[in-house]
Amino acid sequence: MGAGVVELGPGVVEVGAAEAVQTVPPAKRRRVLAVKTLKAAAAAAGRGPRLARRPPAIQRLFQACRAVFRGPGTVPKPAEVALLRAMLDKMRPEDFGLSPDMPFFRNRDAPATEGTPAITHTTIYKSEKFSMVLFFLPTNAVIPLHNHPGMTVFNKLLIGSMHAKSYDWADPDDPANESGASSPDVRLAQLIVDDVFTAPCDTSVLFPTAGGNMHRFRAVAPSAFLDILGPPYSIEEDRDCTYYTDIPYSQHPMTSNELIGDEQEGRRLAWLKEVEMPRDLKMCSVRYGGPPISGR
Repeated sequence: MGAGVVELGPGVVEVGAAEAVQTVPPAKRRRVLAVKTLKAAAAAAGRGPRLARRPPAIQRLFQACRAVFRGPGTVPKPAEVALLRAMLDKMRPEDFGLSPDMPFFRNRDAPATEGTPAITHTTIYKSEKFSMVLFFLPTNAVIPLHNHPGMTVFNKLLIGSMHAKSYDWADPDDPANESGASSPDVRLAQLIVDDVFTAPCDTSVLFPTAGGNMHRFRAVAPSAFLDILGPPYSIEEDRDCTYYTDIPYSQHPMTSNELIGDEQEGRRLAWLKEVEMPRDLKMCSVRYGGPPISGR
C-alpha cells in the first residue's frame, strides 16, 4: 500500500488526511462551498444594516423646514435659524435643477420690452406653515419695496447679482399715527441693507420686526433666488403684502432736529409711505419642474 493508506481488512481501506481531500466527490465539494458562502454572507449581514442612500439636498432642506416652521404666530428658535442658514449656504443652483449656463442667465442684456421686465416665479411647496418659492429676474427687473407681516424669511441668491435695499421700523411698537408723520400711511423706518450681492453669497434672514422685514430687489444681472417664507402670505389670516415708497428722512416736512441727530449718530432713517401695488409690476407663475420632494 502507498503511504497514508492502511488496510483494515478485506476490502476496507482508511485513507490518510492528505489524500482524503482528493477523494471527496465534486458534487459534495460544491455543496460545502455553497454552505461556506452562505455563512459568510450571513456574517456580513450581521455586522449591521446597510446605510440608506442620503436624500438629495432639496429633500433634506424640505424636511428641515417642516421641523422648524410651526405655523402663524411663531418664530424659529436661534438654533433652528442657524441650522437652516447653514444648509442654505451650502446649496447650489444644481440642487434646484438650475445652471448658470442656461440661456436665461447667459443673456445679460435687459429685455427689449417697455417698462419694467417681467419676473417669473415657481412654487416648490406651500402649506399653512411655510412655502418654498423660486424667483427668476432678468436684468433690471425690480421687486418693489414690500413687507412680510409676521413672517420669517430665508433668502438665498443662487445665480446672478442683485441690489438689495431693506428697512425695519425705527420703533416697531410705535403706531404709524404717533410717529410724527402727517398721515397714518407714512411711518419712520431705519435702513438696514443697501448693497449689491453676487452669488454665491451668504443666506439672508429677516424676521417680523428685524433683519430688514421690508425690502426691494433690483437685478443687476439675470438672477435666481429662493425664498422660504414661514408662514406664507395669506389675505384670510391678515398677512397680505403691503407696498411702500421710501422718502429720504430730511425731505419730509415733519422731520425734527432729533431725527437729524439720529442720522448723524449712524441711524440711517427714511419715511415709508404705503402705496398701491405698482402697475408696472409684472409677475408670472410657472409650474415647478426641478427635482421633486417627497412627503408632502
